[in-house]
Amino acid sequence: MNADQTLLVLASASPRRRELLSQLDIRFTISAADIDETPHPGEAAPAYVERLAREKARVVAARHPGAWVLAADTTVALGTELMGKPRDPAEAQAMLTRLSGRTHDVYTGVALAGRHEEALVVHTRVTFRALRDAELAWYAHSGEPLDKAGAYAIQGKGGFLVAGVAGSTSNVVGLPLGETLALLERAGVPLPWRAA
Repeated sequence: MNADQTLLVLASASPRRRELLSQLDIRFTISAADIDETPHPGEAAPAYVERLAREKARVVAARHPGAWVLAADTTVALGTELMGKPRDPAEAQAMLTRLSGRTHDVYTGVALAGRHEEALVVHTRVTFRALRDAELAWYAHSGEPLDKAGAYAIQGKGGFLVAGVAGSTSNVVGLPLGETLALLERAGVPLPWRAA
């Protein structure tokens, strides 16, 4: 049997996804996918994250024959505007200013490829406090927002921005745990509480 046949591969370099999956005692290795993440013209957030998650999973599955490959992609949407990762603190502050005092949507596409292919999209609504300019400037320049969709980390310093969450908090971090576990279980991936 190929060594990869009992392996789960996480197709992500995200430390947050790695940490979330590790918390559940699931054995996996990491093999990041490098794909073009440019949204298609008029592409809605749910379709965008599902497409990227599927593409990442397929790219990595081609490198790991026989393995299960799990991939995810998260975006923040304010209405129809997709908010990716800011390029610098000024762009982070501009994003956070638009989110201040408003409710936005966080979508994560999760895909499994290889021996089985399936994908899903999880949606969470997040409401920000009305934030003062000094708070926004401090957080934007803290370094934390620069590799985060929507320019904030709910599990880090950015938790102070949030007034409320409707839905999965782990989805906002980057991997909706309940839905991901159900996806893995349906595919027959060995989980800690079930024999392989």
